[in-house]
Amino acid sequence: MSKLTLDGFFSYCKQIAEHIQLGERMASLSGQGTPKLTSAVGNLYYDSILPYREDANAQTREFLARVVDVLLDYVQQVNDRNEKILEFKMPEEMQKTLDLALHDEPLPLKQLLEDCKSALKHQVKTGHPHFFNQLSCGLDIISLAGEWLTAAANTNMFTYEIAPVFILMENVVLEKMRSMIGWKTGDSILAPGGSVSNLYAFLAARHHKFPQYKEKGLTSIPGHLVMYTSDQCHYSVKSCASVCGLGTDYCICVPSDEHGRMIPSELERLVRYHKDRGNVPFFVNATSGTTVLGAFDPLMEIADICQKYDMWMHVDAAWGGGLLFSKKYRHPRLTGIERADSVTWNPHKLMGTLLQCSTVHFKYEGILLSCNAMSAEYLFMTDKIYDPRYDTGDKVIQCGRHNDIFKLWLQWRGKGTSGFERHMDRLMELSEYMVRRIKEQPDKFYLILEPEMVNVSFWYLPKQLRNLPHDSNKEIKLGKVCAKLKGKMMQAGTIMVGYQPDDRRPNFFRNIISSAAVTEKDIDFLLSEMDRLGQDIIVD
Repeated sequence: MSKLTLDGFFSYCKQIAEHIQLGERMASLSGQGTPKLTSAVGNLYYDSILPYREDANAQTREFLARVVDVLLDYVQQVNDRNEKILEFKMPEEMQKTLDLALHDEPLPLKQLLEDCKSALKHQVKTGHPHFFNQLSCGLDIISLAGEWLTAAANTNMFTYEIAPVFILMENVVLEKMRSMIGWKTGDSILAPGGSVSNLYAFLAARHHKFPQYKEKGLTSIPGHLVMYTSDQCHYSVKSCASVCGLGTDYCICVPSDEHGRMIPSELERLVRYHKDRGNVPFFVNATSGTTVLGAFDPLMEIADICQKYDMWMHVDAAWGGGLLFSKKYRHPRLTGIERADSVTWNPHKLMGTLLQCSTVHFKYEGILLSCNAMSAEYLFMTDKIYDPRYDTGDKVIQCGRHNDIFKLWLQWRGKGTSGFERHMDRLMELSEYMVRRIKEQPDKFYLILEPEMVNVSFWYLPKQLRNLPHDSNKEIKLGKVCAKLKGKMMQAGTIMVGYQPDDRRPNFFRNIISSAAVTEKDIDFLLSEMDRLGQDIIVD
């Protein structure tokens, strides 16, 4: 053969190979097939893609593109009301179903892609419109895009030199949030969850009242510190007393009223009681949006008591903080929040930012650095070429800190402040709709109280308990219904609603509406599906 003929032959072979790979690629994306890698890439291993091989851009792109296809398929399923929320399996059965073994030798890329599919296949679809189980529901697409970018950037948030864009972003967002609380200045940080945010508030309060405690410890305090919180608060507040050395006996639970709100007169009575015994009341936690009932403590009255007895006032608005956006619903629920010394506010709850995204804010500028700085010279040098005040690592007790800001910043840019306001108003309106629908079916549902927020608390009545007088014995039976009906929900996989007892009543359902995907039709489906699954339940 001539050289020209050989060149033509090799060119023809190359075209055939490209068509074969293209065919495999198209086949993997068509019909009912799930995303697959071409054989040329699927049989490769980790060391055949970036960063191990500089010439591996094409195969790296293909692998990641197929992973993205898996994720996009999942996003579609999450938003498909015909899809189940979960395919429930008992732990032992799930253990047998999944291949979770770690091997001595590497597995090929095609297996890793299958692992991604399997993980999502057996995961609860928390973004599904029929998932009402947790405070954090929904799947905000813009926030999701931000989380993907965050993972690709893979940077720590402790210094400006390695996270310049995200540090500045954080400053802008946190300053905006402080202004919404009602402060012109102050300090803030993103923390790994509301529990740690509350811990930061406790530490700052103790440091503010007793700055010598940082070096001298317990010997610097003239008496035993006492903190106060409502009996409906999040358990993390009591945990602060344990972790920080007060002891849980000195975290005093203040009685709440029938709506779950702290009773101010009881708070003052308990403060006086401990002062008279030589203890040192110093910290009050007020809750704006309790976990179970969604109650809002009366902030103005609590602020008056804190001012009178020189105590730090913290507001745990991890759940209810999102209502600061709403002109319609902010007052009277959050009236007086500007008088607090610190505020916890979790965008990953009512605002729908992807987990995790928790903030804690302080009225006093520089308090985080003063309270927590250890001045590690190997990381937080003061002779850098930029202003070291932009470094955040010494403001926190954890050093390394995940980038939780970009997904919130991008979401805020996408929605605007007005978009968040509309979202808050919509969630509250849907909760009001659910209350109306419950009241319209008194034979099947019993509304426990008028909600202040998106927590709708109620009982479901199976046929056995209908037309019976409502008394304490009936409530005990209704509590037993909850566990049985929740089990049926999980086995059916069609809806999920949480239940729990409180100090006034046995188990009851607590429905949460915090997902932007939910509509009135979804609420109607929820109630009708509960009736379909539960009407024949029998309890002793």
